[in-house]
This record gives sequence, structure tokens and C-alpha cells, in this order.
Amino acid sequence: MALINIKNLGVTLGAPLFSNLNLSVAVGDRIGIVAANGRGKSTLLKCIAGGLDPTAGEITRSRGLTVGHVEQAVPAAILHKPFYEAVRRALPEEQAESEGWRVDVMLDSLEVPPELRERPIAALSGGWQRLALLARVSVTDPDALLLDEPTNHLDLAKIMQLENWLNSLPRDVPVLISSHDRAFLDATTNRTLFLRPEQSHVFSLPYSRARSALDEIDASDERRYQKEMKTAQQLRRQAAKLNNIGINSGSDLLTVKTKQLRQRAERLEDAARPGFQERSSGAIRLANRGTHAKTLVTLDDVSVEAPDGRLLFKTGKLWICQGDRIVLLGRNGAGKSRFIDLIRTAISGPGHASEGIKTTPSVVLGYSDQALAGLPDEDTPIAALGRRFEIGDQRARALLAGAGLGIDLQTRPIGVLSGGQKSRLAMLVLRLTNPNFYLLDEPTNHLDIEGQEALESELMANQATCLLVSHDRSFVRAVGNRFWQIENRRLVEVEGPEDFFASAAAGPM
Repeated sequence: MALINIKNLGVTLGAPLFSNLNLSVAVGDRIGIVAANGRGKSTLLKCIAGGLDPTAGEITRSRGLTVGHVEQAVPAAILHKPFYEAVRRALPEEQAESEGWRVDVMLDSLEVPPELRERPIAALSGGWQRLALLARVSVTDPDALLLDEPTNHLDLAKIMQLENWLNSLPRDVPVLISSHDRAFLDATTNRTLFLRPEQSHVFSLPYSRARSALDEIDASDERRYQKEMKTAQQLRRQAAKLNNIGINSGSDLLTVKTKQLRQRAERLEDAARPGFQERSSGAIRLANRGTHAKTLVTLDDVSVEAPDGRLLFKTGKLWICQGDRIVLLGRNGAGKSRFIDLIRTAISGPGHASEGIKTTPSVVLGYSDQALAGLPDEDTPIAALGRRFEIGDQRARALLAGAGLGIDLQTRPIGVLSGGQKSRLAMLVLRLTNPNFYLLDEPTNHLDIEGQEALESELMANQATCLLVSHDRSFVRAVGNRFWQIENRRLVEVEGPEDFFASAAAGPM
């Protein structure tokens, strides 16, 4: 039985985000919503939740249905509330007084440590803030659950914990999930909606299998498109010939026939345009200037320490060689980012290198951290490129436009850009640096699936040498050809990431 019915739904905000969308949500549905950045996923969820009126169409819900909507942003009203109190306030006051145990049960199910429950929301990490928003909605026992990018800011252990939590929900509670995390979608959904401006597609399959089915449809559309474009070109050539004959002969009949042929060609071209040829979020391109050195970085039992001097792990004797795409695996707090920073410092300022780290002089570093600290909020994209690279204003503007930052965004503060736009700007800076060694700390944060796949392709096509940290399992599996794992305060090479993924799912936070 359908709990939510969406009929001919459309939203236009300057340009159409989606149109003629039809979808029914029934008991047991776990629906993944997939689209490029800024293509309407959050907007669709707001429409379903009742917080936004669509431009066209209608949404009907079963009588009395309650919908829980977990949005991306933390409400300002709870920022300074303790974790526990912020969740408790989601309940009606009478219920909070008599059924406060609901909050304890919810926080226990999410394994929230006791010391965090009294900490203000503003003082929590982005990951715990996401779980606080989820707890606030879930504690009210909604009949349907809407999750907008629930894995943002979560480390791998929390993502897999969230997967287990979702899969343990009662099957009569349908869940709609907007996400760019392919492995997460595969683990938690049984239907997939590919949201598009004109023709969206729904499959009764989890993401990867649905994507294969969509690719077949798109390939068929492309073949049809090419065939009909060829027919349209033939019609236009025939029209041009008849037009010349008509002009020379003064025949009104040939003039009419010429117009008819051109109109047929135009109708074919308009009707044949494939639905999948939608505007991209912006291209991602990387570079690799190369080097004659076979070994770029040598590690000789380097000590990686916490800021307070506590030993996190030792590296032993390891090498980073040309063509290595090394994934660094380790629990949250194990020292991954500290290790990345030690290598960055050794390359950027050899005089400050930690003992035991040697880098070849020909190494040129391309570095991106998960906070994108190299792109200050008060800066602008055009100024950021102008200061770093001697490429001229016109070239800089063209590159920014190609990365999805149009003229209107190029002079705006970077702080107002979306996460996806900032990530694409960071990738453009990396490309222009023209490095031969990449240090990437959570590079897929905020990138949509199109961007993730483009980054994967660029790293492999350019035979880039890199050391990276990522919680994105699909990205790790696609890119890595070597794997280093932090365990028992040692850095050891392992055959692959699967055992670590399994331990993250089973082990404590």
C-alpha cells in the first residue's frame, strides 16, 4: 500500500530541477535518490516533508502519516543546547516528561558516549552533529524517514554503524535517502531514483545494479540520438539543395518543400535529445608532470605523535614509489591526518622534515585537506587562481567556468559556495599546480557521484602517484593499488581494504 504518492511533480528555481516526476512510496521501501550536486535532491525531500511547495504536480500522503526529515544544516536554535537536551526537545513537552526514556534508548542505539551527551551541539564534530539531527527526528517515531546526505562528516565506523541502524528499523517505516555514497546506498536501499530535469528513472534495485540498468537505457538513447541526428542532417542537406534549385527556378513549391524539410529536421533534433545529456556540475581534470625518480618518499621508522607528544604509531621501513596509489587505513583518531601532515611538511619545507622522512628533490606536491583550508572563505575563486598561477584573467575565468563556477560565482566569497563547488575549485587548483605526487585527505567530501568517478578516472589515467585517506569505500576500492593500515601502533602493508572495512563494521566506535 502506497503511503506517499508523487504525481507529475516539478520544481523550477531559475531552471527546471526536475519535472513530471511520478513516484509511489510504500511500506518496506528504502529508496536512494541520486543526482548531481544542485540538481534537486534536497528540494525533493523538502517537498515531500511539506516544507516547500512544488512548481507543478502534487504529493498525497496517507491520512495521519508523520514524516521525519533529517536535513543537512543544524538549526541555530539547538547549537548551544547539550546533545541530550537537543534530542529531548524534539519531543512534545508532555511526552518528554513522561517518556524521557525514549531519548536514552535512541542515544544508546547510536552508541553516543555518556561524556558527549552533555556537550553542546556546537562543540561536537560534524559527524556527531549529523547523528544528533538523526536522533532528534527518530526519537519522535515518524511513519516515514527522509535523510538528506546522512553520511556527510561521518567516518567509516559511524557510516557502517548508521547502515546497521537503518537496516534494523521496522520494515513498515519507508526511508528515502539522498546520498553520494555508493557503497552506503548499496547497503541500505532496495529502490533507486535517478533524479533528472526532464525524465527521471526509478528502478526496484539498489544503486549499483540500478546504475547498470540506467547505463543501458542511456546507451540505447545515445544510439537512437545519433541515428536521428544523422537523419536530421540528411534532411537539412536535401533542404539546402532544394532551396538553391528553388531560388534559381523561382519555384514557390520548392520553397515550401524546403521549409517542410527544415521543420522535420528541427522536430527530430528536439525530440531526439537524450535525457541523460544534462548540464554537468563541472569537469574535474588532474595533471602529472612526471619525474625520473623511482622512489619519491622513503620512511625510516618515523614516529607519528599526537599534539600532546603521545605516540600514535611508527611507520617501519616503507617506500612510496612512482605509480603507487596508497590508501591509508585506520580508525578515527589513529593518526592518519597527522601522518599526512608530516609528509606534506617534509616536501614543502625540507628543513622542517621529521627524522626518518626523505623525499626526492624532484617531488612537486599537490595537497588537498578535508577542510579545504587552502581556500579561505573570504577569498574569491578568481583571486585565488590569480595569486597562485600566472594564467591571466581570461584563462582563469574559462577554467573556473569549466569547473562549474560560472561568471556569477567567480567573484563571490568562497565561503558562500556549496561544498561541491568548493571541492571542484580545490581540484582545479591541484590541476594547475601540475604535481607529480598527490596527498589527498578525504578528497571525495562533498563531491557528487559524477565528481567521484571523474576523480577516480583522472588519478588512474594520469598514472598519478598519491597517498590518500578516504572513508568512501567505492572510491578506495576503485583507486587503491597499495594499502597501508595503522594497527597496534604500527603502520603495516595489507593486501586490500576489505578486512579493515569488516572490522570497522563490527568493532566499537
